[in-house]
Amino acid sequence: MASNQNQASYAAGETKARTEEKTGQMVGITKDKAGQDTETTKQKAGEAKDKTAQTAQAAKDRAAESKDQTGSYLGEKTEAAKQKASETAQYAQERSSDAAQYTKDSAVAGKDKTGSVLQQAGETVVSAVVGAKDAVANTLGMGGDNTTKDTTTTRNH
Repeated sequence: MASNQNQASYAAGETKARTEEKTGQMVGITKDKAGQDTETTKQKAGEAKDKTAQTAQAAKDRAAESKDQTGSYLGEKTEAAKQKASETAQYAQERSSDAAQYTKDSAVAGKDKTGSVLQQAGETVVSAVVGAKDAVANTLGMGGDNTTKDTTTTRNH
């Protein structure tokens, strides 16, 4: 029986050895597979990181371009508003200048008219005074041919 036991022990030892060998091989294969998976995962993570960086850079570039376009648009609109304000100010200045010239011309014309009216009034007053003097002179019998007479009389003493 000892020989059956030896054979059984031997067979059990061989089975154990083969099991350990197979287990070692399986662990090795599993480690290799895990290593490959880790490398694949690292590679995919790197690719994802690159894509994320590219997407972020593209978004940043679009934002900068949009900012530039917005700034350009606002700059154009601001310049247009400044131009319109300048034109409006110039128009107002021209109208103001026209109004001032009209006022000046009207004042000069009024002054000339007033001077003419005053001159005519003065002439009318002089004519009235001369007429009144003549009327008084005629009433008092001092009227005549309007020649100068010597009104001085000499007295003898």
